[in-house]
Amino acid sequence: MVNVPRLVIAAPSSGSGKTTVATGLMAAFAGRGLAVSGHKVGPDYIDPGYHTLATGRPGRNLDAYMCGPELVAPLFAHGAQGCDLAVVEGVMGLYDGASGQGELASTAQVAKLLRAPVVLVVDASSQSRSVAALVHGFASWDTQVRIGGVILNKVGSDRHEALLREALDESGVPVLGVLRRAPQVAVPSRHLGLVPVAERRGDAVGAVAAMADRVRGGCDLDALMALAQSAPPVPGAVWSAAEAVGACGEPVPLPAPSRNRGLRPRTPAPQTPPDFVRGDPQGLNCGAPVVSVASGPAFTFSYAEHSELLAAAGATVVPFDPLRDEALPEGTRGLVVGGGFPEVYAPELSANEPLRKAVAELALSGAPVAAECAGLLYLARSLDGLPMCGVLDAEARMSERLTLGYRDAVALSDSVLAATGTRMRGHEFHRTVLEPGAGEAPAWGMHQPERRVEGFVQQGVHASYLHTHWASAPGTARRFVERCKG
Repeated sequence: MVNVPRLVIAAPSSGSGKTTVATGLMAAFAGRGLAVSGHKVGPDYIDPGYHTLATGRPGRNLDAYMCGPELVAPLFAHGAQGCDLAVVEGVMGLYDGASGQGELASTAQVAKLLRAPVVLVVDASSQSRSVAALVHGFASWDTQVRIGGVILNKVGSDRHEALLREALDESGVPVLGVLRRAPQVAVPSRHLGLVPVAERRGDAVGAVAAMADRVRGGCDLDALMALAQSAPPVPGAVWSAAEAVGACGEPVPLPAPSRNRGLRPRTPAPQTPPDFVRGDPQGLNCGAPVVSVASGPAFTFSYAEHSELLAAAGATVVPFDPLRDEALPEGTRGLVVGGGFPEVYAPELSANEPLRKAVAELALSGAPVAAECAGLLYLARSLDGLPMCGVLDAEARMSERLTLGYRDAVALSDSVLAATGTRMRGHEFHRTVLEPGAGEAPAWGMHQPERRVEGFVQQGVHASYLHTHWASAPGTARRFVERCKG
């Protein structure tokens, strides 16, 4: 049983102020000397960066689509271990989930899995008495979701506040906070959402402090803490990277589903190597190959569990910044380049020719290289006409079209991440186009929203637009580290 006081911060829709309230609450409670754990529902990488700034602990994601509902509580417990309070920021509207999948991956589903009370953040800027009908509807839609209070955001005046409170008195849902309009707290956005903390750390520190001040001044922190403490224990074990890696073999190759005809694996699924000791993580600790992980302002998208799994699989994980470092960390045997905004920093990335050459040489040597989205662009021949690493014979450019959504994928080529036929769930989120979009040995076959092949597998390189969460398949990390040991 895990018994950490917790709140889920939700809203009727995006743009209501969830991030401001959730981040402000984390910072305000941390300012009281509490150990606070921040979590984000869904695949979002950017908000957890602000949570990290507010709490001093890694921000973590809870994604019931990519990881499965069964891992939500264990991953939550892992992140919140030893904390006095956990704050979970929702995604979109409270009941919005994966398209066509009912409640799957919704904030409501995560709240139920965590047995956590929900605080509904309502943008009250264009309503008065109607707020009661809105709150009543959300509170009664699913009786298993417990809405324990409301925080009214963007309230215009004392008179406006009085009208809202009067209406909500009849709803039975208490008002736990009222926040006035405060544009100075706004966090700048661009084509893929908020600007990450790593790109504006000084300003971000000030923004988080302002959010905390707003929450302290407008919310009843004692009542919110009491609500958090009313959450019952969550049954189940605490997720452990070491146990996950030790309990798994390589990702199990499964046949592609029949509806995926035309996206068949190109090679037979390999057999488990005879020297692979299933369930023996101690056997992986000798040799500790260095796995270098791209970080810094251009590569901010990563899940904390990925590095934890790599370390548990026996790697020494070393971060580096492709904007500043002209060489890979000493002894690099494997490379992970995750998501981010290389399009924003294309001139600087291109100008760092020594590092581009080092990455190309590492890839040419056959060393394991895992690249997701931004990493895919970095490995291409060029990005918006500027030279990149040239590992992939492809050109990347910005596009007006947003590609966004969950994906079901099957591995079409045996790689350092997955055996042929392995099924994975992931997420795409980009405004770029790669031509061609797939190599001779594609990484993945997709069957939603349309059937297509995507990505590149060549030598030790696995490069794709698809973001995956390795906690759902910890054998991915183990397989990658095994290939690093070579």
